[in-house]
Amino acid sequence: MLIAHLSDAHIGPLPAPRLRELAGKRVTGWMNWRRGRAQTHDMEALARIRADIHAHAPDHIALTGDVVNIGLTAEFPAARAFVETLGPPDQVSFTPGNHDAYVRSALAPLRQYLGPWMSSDAGEAPGPVDGFPFLRRRAGVAFVGLCSGVPTLPFLASGRLGARQLAAAEAMLAQLRAERLCRVVLIHHPPHVGGAGPGRGLTDAGAFARMIARVGAELVLHGHNHVISLARIPGPDGAVPILGAPSASAMAGMHNHLAGYHLIRVTPDGVRSRLTAETRGFRDGQREMVQNLPPVADGGRLDPLP
Repeated sequence: MLIAHLSDAHIGPLPAPRLRELAGKRVTGWMNWRRGRAQTHDMEALARIRADIHAHAPDHIALTGDVVNIGLTAEFPAARAFVETLGPPDQVSFTPGNHDAYVRSALAPLRQYLGPWMSSDAGEAPGPVDGFPFLRRRAGVAFVGLCSGVPTLPFLASGRLGARQLAAAEAMLAQLRAERLCRVVLIHHPPHVGGAGPGRGLTDAGAFARMIARVGAELVLHGHNHVISLARIPGPDGAVPILGAPSASAMAGMHNHLAGYHLIRVTPDGVRSRLTAETRGFRDGQREMVQNLPPVADGGRLDPLP
């Protein structure tokens, strides 16, 4: 199976908000967009990332959050239109980020517009927290979608899973292990301790790590930091790789913030699944799409990224 993993598209331009919509946290988000994000996130680059993904004809696409910016209702139609261009719900799995759940009033349009891409397969029981975790089975691979995007106070970008979602995920991963499926966990925030700075991390990363130590997973995919990263946490069958994607639209700022995505090849065989990965995207100062990291693999474990 070939999986494309992208994240943090931050679809623009941002529609003009009504004055009442800028109450609270959205004021700072609107100012951040005007001061820099509008120039950082390049929709032409995002379109070229999408075209490159389609050129490789992946079997499934994982999108790990932040398709909008400040959670305006008017942002979600454009976000849905973008997700539709990636593929139909049975070919694309989406899990929300902190910008998608920026404020409480964003949760209803998030579910309304993107619900089909963040739901379990027909016949699978929905998760206990607004349908999360969701479960999708594809040719020996099980995608387990977790929601870490929750409304937070101004100047915070942290995430949380909560005890009920974690317990449901543990039971799900244990059952999938017994079924000898390759388990790929999707989440927006880096789910390991120290994976993001103060006020930006997953508040229950320790609980997530303890859960994985008990039941394991073959791969965890996340976004949020806008950089390529690889970490590992202990699992019952060996270290579990946690692969972070860059922003799929960023074309300004530091060189390691440039737009890109992962291609992951999986030979599913339960806990003995083999995985290889490469990152494609843009190099600093260039507008041509390149494979900007070599393939990484090691007998079922992802090698460290250079």
